[in-house]
Amino acid sequence: MRKIKEILRLYYEAGLSQNAIARACGVARATVQDYLQRFQAAGLSWPWPEELSEAELNARLFKRTPGIFPQPQPDWAEVHRELARKGVTLQLLWQEYIQAHPQGYQYSRFCQLSRGWAQGHKLSLRQRHRAGEKLFVDGAGQTMPITDPVTGAVPQVQIFVAALGASHYLYVEAAADQTLENWLMAHVRAFSFYSGLPEIIVPDNPKTAVTSPCRYEPELNPAYQELAMHYGLAVVPARVKKPKDKAKVEVGVQIVERWVLAPLRDRTFFSLAELNQALQAQLQQVNNRPLSGLEQSRRELFELIDRPALRPLPPTDYEMAHISKARVNQDYHVRWEQHYYSLPCRLVHQVVELRATSRVVESYYDGLRVAAHPRQPESGQTTMPEHMPAAHRQMLEWTPSKLTQWAAEIGPETHRMIQTILARPQHAEQNYRSGLGFLQLQKRYGNARLEQACGRAGYFGLTTYRQVKALLKSGHDRLPLPAADRGLAISPSHANLRGAPCYR
Repeated sequence: MRKIKEILRLYYEAGLSQNAIARACGVARATVQDYLQRFQAAGLSWPWPEELSEAELNARLFKRTPGIFPQPQPDWAEVHRELARKGVTLQLLWQEYIQAHPQGYQYSRFCQLSRGWAQGHKLSLRQRHRAGEKLFVDGAGQTMPITDPVTGAVPQVQIFVAALGASHYLYVEAAADQTLENWLMAHVRAFSFYSGLPEIIVPDNPKTAVTSPCRYEPELNPAYQELAMHYGLAVVPARVKKPKDKAKVEVGVQIVERWVLAPLRDRTFFSLAELNQALQAQLQQVNNRPLSGLEQSRRELFELIDRPALRPLPPTDYEMAHISKARVNQDYHVRWEQHYYSLPCRLVHQVVELRATSRVVESYYDGLRVAAHPRQPESGQTTMPEHMPAAHRQMLEWTPSKLTQWAAEIGPETHRMIQTILARPQHAEQNYRSGLGFLQLQKRYGNARLEQACGRAGYFGLTTYRQVKALLKSGHDRLPLPAADRGLAISPSHANLRGAPCYR
């Protein structure tokens, strides 16, 4: 469903063609066309209502309608590997294909597609880049040293390189490492450097960009996907071990290593800021230098070709977000770092997606945002009343003063018992929770019996919730007290009882 959303976003927001969307999402163009037709046939408009969940969208898009499913494509590379084996014919492979896919291509079409694939799969495609279309990004293999002025340690820092397709206008910066945050923020600063946005980003396949490399359907890092959505971009990773897919940035890396990094090889840098300042000075010389065979520099080509075609930057920069999945605990909270945040109690035991920025922690279920909390740096718990069950909210509304007032309405014995419990010399929270137990006793046994039980408990010096509950459960609250007053109890007369004279 995430891929369907991306296809719809690129079509309606980014305005890309179906072929460009197919390349960006790693699917066939027929699949893109199919999803768009389904979206329109379902009577939906972009953007769809926020309350529409992924399950509902899936149900509306994939109603069974005859005649709209594309025919399954054979794996042509596997077909031609099998053809190289002794005794294997194209007709045999077609028979195996049609057994697996009865609605697939007929034999003549199968042979035609096989010949077309064989004729073109080894040819090099000469890439022609449209103005403002693609930005190629990569990391340089060479690193740069930075000397710690205090310890003298010399760690190596990474170099990020970007190149626009049409003008080959370069951007370079140094970062402490290749973590996800540095990778994404390098993109943000590159967009600011170019003062505009391309249509497509073409990265390599590092873990910070692609979590699961695949020639046909690469799986993007969720945070990288969010950056693309924030800027309205498409991400089309280069195929694995296919450097020609990103030849622009491969050449750009060579230029940066030879004309930006090499001239700085004998200088000592004591901070990233100092190194980046020197890199920008060298880069400016490279971008202003006339290209071989042309009278124009990369900067002049950029101003003439790419800059007019770049889309404007959004009002706000992308804010780095960490994304992970978590299961909602029994107490309807999830943990992010050392803090617990509440979610609607109906989601107990469900798996949700957490998105945390420097300011907020958001929770998503079935594609819909279900909670948002200000991010707390210290350990603890944040609970929103609307996330609690009705019984928990009701208990939370009771305060010691309100509890005492309620007891007075029941009767003087209950009021005296609650006052005694709240005044006990132990933690106030413990006393308060004991007092709340009497609310449940009232619901179960009624006002009259609770008042009698509290009177009997007070008569015998019993002052705990469990003791009053035992009186009610056993029915002893209905028994009359030995004496009418609350003074000294009168001993009954009995032949076996010894009197005061026996003790003289």
